[in-house]
Amino acid sequence: MEMLLTADMTPAARAAEIGVINRAVPAEALQASTMDMARKIASKSSMTLATSKRAFYAQREMPLTQAYEYASNVMVENMLANDAKEGIGAFIEKRTPQWQDA
Repeated sequence: MEMLLTADMTPAARAAEIGVINRAVPAEALQASTMDMARKIASKSSMTLATSKRAFYAQREMPLTQAYEYASNVMVENMLANDAKEGIGAFIEKRTPQWQDA
């Protein structure tokens, strides 16, 4: 509300502190930090990422109770996917998962 009403610029550290952004890094670390995040995301199952993105945007517009029910159903469906089984197995076996996007 403060940002809205004052229109003051907010330093990155403060924006991170109040949850407006996920994190703030020094300018000289921006590219490395961005690439680290990109590699981490790219290492995940593309099927799971797509499912998660669709669910996130779909539930944004739902009433809270409906959003919880919808998200629960999506999580159950996701856990039944082959990639979920692979991810759990890889975690237990301490190995890199081999995603099938299925």
